[in-house]
Amino acid sequence: MVVVSVPAEVTVILLDIEGTTTPVAFVKDTLFSYIKENVKEYLQTHWDEEECQEDVSLLRKQAEEDAHLDGVVPIPVASGDAVDDLQQMIQAVVDNVYWQMSHDRKTTALKQLQGHMWKAAFTAGRMKAEFFSDVVPAVKRWREAGMKVYIYSSGSVEAQKLLFGHSTEGDILELIDGHFDTKIGHKVESESYRKIADSIGCLTNNILFLTDVTLEASAAEEADVHVAVVVRPGNAGLTDDEKTYYNLITSFSELYLPST
Repeated sequence: MVVVSVPAEVTVILLDIEGTTTPVAFVKDTLFSYIKENVKEYLQTHWDEEECQEDVSLLRKQAEEDAHLDGVVPIPVASGDAVDDLQQMIQAVVDNVYWQMSHDRKTTALKQLQGHMWKAAFTAGRMKAEFFSDVVPAVKRWREAGMKVYIYSSGSVEAQKLLFGHSTEGDILELIDGHFDTKIGHKVESESYRKIADSIGCLTNNILFLTDVTLEASAAEEADVHVAVVVRPGNAGLTDDEKTYYNLITSFSELYLPST
């Protein structure tokens, strides 16, 4: 087994989710498939609720900002016959969501609706988050050693908390000290990692970031954050140069914490 020693100055473990703690297949085949299969039913069921109307307004505003892009689906406002208007608006929202997801958009409007849909599904017990078997034991071990553990994902903080609160391992939210999403900055920008360190109250070189994406790893390194690249089934392949350059782990159990 390959062992990667954690530098002595590290006091914080920062974790990506997709491809790091959680199989890519769960995110793509379960979480995002659920949105595509259920968005129309969800809108029809929750349309009159304030939260849903706020989501639709945000999506409409985003569509207006995206008007210059090919294929964008505008979302109309009510004008004439109430029944026809409603079905037309709902279908426009559905088509807009499909368009954004097909282009892997990460807009706040899309993430907000997705987060609310997942919340309804998780709290109703229709879905449980999956984690690799080494994740929870390792996080418990790190915390016992005095480490802080944070999450940094492109998924919203709300969605992150749903995953950790409704998992096949039970409610494991208490194992996580805090959550960051792209509101603090994009994961491929080094400044994001400096902001995270400031928010936690530590130096950037006190952080070890675990991710499966080398562009994120590179951005973190530019900010003087320690990095290990996680190689999991279903993750994108690495180039020979990347395999040589980065510390690679296939399991969190391969991280060795030096005794303090």
